[in-house]
Amino acid sequence: MRSRVHAGEVLIGLLLGAATAAPAAAIDVHRPEVKRFIDEVAARDSLSKRPLRKLLRAAQTQPAILDAMQRPAEKAKPWYEYRPIFLTERRISEGAEFWRSHRQDLDRASVASGVPPEYLAAILGVETYYGRQTGNYRVLDALATLAFDYPARAPFFRDELEQFILLARDLRVDPLAVKGSYAGAMGAPQFMPSNYRRFAVDASADGHIDLWHDWGDVCASVGNYLKEHGWNVAEPVLSEARVDAARADGLDGRTLALGDTVRSLLDKGVQFDAQLPPDAPAMLIAFDEADGVHYRVGYNNFYVITRYNHSALYGMAVHELAQALRERVLAEDPVPVATSARSAP
Repeated sequence: MRSRVHAGEVLIGLLLGAATAAPAAAIDVHRPEVKRFIDEVAARDSLSKRPLRKLLRAAQTQPAILDAMQRPAEKAKPWYEYRPIFLTERRISEGAEFWRSHRQDLDRASVASGVPPEYLAAILGVETYYGRQTGNYRVLDALATLAFDYPARAPFFRDELEQFILLARDLRVDPLAVKGSYAGAMGAPQFMPSNYRRFAVDASADGHIDLWHDWGDVCASVGNYLKEHGWNVAEPVLSEARVDAARADGLDGRTLALGDTVRSLLDKGVQFDAQLPPDAPAMLIAFDEADGVHYRVGYNNFYVITRYNHSALYGMAVHELAQALRERVLAEDPVPVATSARSAP
């Protein structure tokens, strides 16, 4: 472990030093909601108001972030346009190479979490192209912009801004130097600050959790996130399904919730290879192909994947990429994975 320093002193030193060199602030710290945030965070986390105020003065509102929040691909694109973004030959071949290069880290994380290594790799492939595209926005700017200028989700992002301030203190990093996505997600697995603090794992046991460069930490943290959200070892993720056109109007395939069971879907006329007991939670997934609506049945582990990103399209992309990676790697090496964590497709 690193030497212990009083938490308040670490944060004050980091913020005062970083804020001094920052350009003119775009966030008005005299705005009532900003002042209230400073007061509440200072009281709740035993921090000094002065460095908090200096930090927020250094934050800059980014209109491009507000624009991006209005056009997420998961909402703007149908499946037949969304899928080709992630299921490309390059992403599959480079994912297989990533697996080979980090097999030990993936296998260890798989054994610890029960999540098959192909799903750990696939999430990293979808999120950041295996760590290559971790974002170019300052996380402070992203979170401050959304905390104070995006009313639709301001409470959520104010909480994440607070968590980021505490994370910078915990990691002893310059809060003005950390970069991430337009929503403030960080590192190869794109963890929001609260998830970083709650689910990230120091797999290398060096006293520091690094989700940008330490692949042991990265793989273990993704596995831990899925495990803590309820991943069931050796259970399937998805099944292909068919629905008679005459019964389709009475079915809901657009709600992302385990509102049915295997038996209830069969009773409603959904035809699929039921890989779990009749009482297992399940959901019908309707998605748009170029030739019309198609269907799948998602189980608990599919729902767990969508806790990473609340979108059925995202969950299907991760699942299909995982299967493609597994097939590619197995074709080259028939025993590449931690078999104790295997899962049915």
